[in-house]
Amino acid sequence: MHRAAFAYAGIDGDYAARRVLTADLPEAVAGLRDSAVLGANLSLPHKESVLALLDSLTPAARAIGAVNTIIHKGGKLHGDNTDAPGFLAALADADAPKGGLSVVLGAGGAARAAVYALRQAGHEVLIVNRTHARAQALAAELGGRAAWPETAPWSAVTLLVNASSAGLDAPEDSPLSTFSSATFPTLAPAALVYDMVYRPAETRLLRDARAVGLRAENGLGMLAHQARLAFAAWTGVDVPVSVFLEALNPEAEDAAPTGDTTP
Repeated sequence: MHRAAFAYAGIDGDYAARRVLTADLPEAVAGLRDSAVLGANLSLPHKESVLALLDSLTPAARAIGAVNTIIHKGGKLHGDNTDAPGFLAALADADAPKGGLSVVLGAGGAARAAVYALRQAGHEVLIVNRTHARAQALAAELGGRAAWPETAPWSAVTLLVNASSAGLDAPEDSPLSTFSSATFPTLAPAALVYDMVYRPAETRLLRDARAVGLRAENGLGMLAHQARLAFAAWTGVDVPVSVFLEALNPEAEDAAPTGDTTP
């Protein structure tokens, strides 16, 4: 995506994926202070632990408590979170219900961005996590309410968001099967199921949602929108999101490999 954006903008730059172990994170972040580096993205499990290694945080990153984008300026590293606005932009593209009751599955960095974004957009938010105490802690920080899956008012839910890693490494895993082996919950008729996982493109959660007649979207739209915002922060150039989406199309001619910005 970013290589396509550099080409579109006429900028001589490159973007490469790098696997960083938790123990090596401080050294990797220090390397971003090199004058040739514009910044970086982070994926799990580094979005929260990186905060202490940065010089400043945007208000959104500070409120969310997670960083997915680092911006290098004059030797200083600034942390931002483009997941939240990227998520809202993707929901708008998917014609998601505005407001109403949303359920967020998970309590990690991606879930924090989702809860923050939805609360900012006026949604009532329930947080469901296999460790209920983490859901309670997230609700206390960002608003919303922690909910037990057995007692959640599923029939009133207009937006169900998977912000966990379920389905990422094992496509047949569903975040809902963590809580119950029962059938897919009955949501509001116009509900949208949004899975932040984008690889594989079709997770079990999405298949199960479509099987009961619900609209369902994967995380490719969010991936493209958060990348567009990060690129603009690094370069000052606003490249159309279509450039990023086209680069994500596996059938696109000469499509460049994408960096891993998994929730």
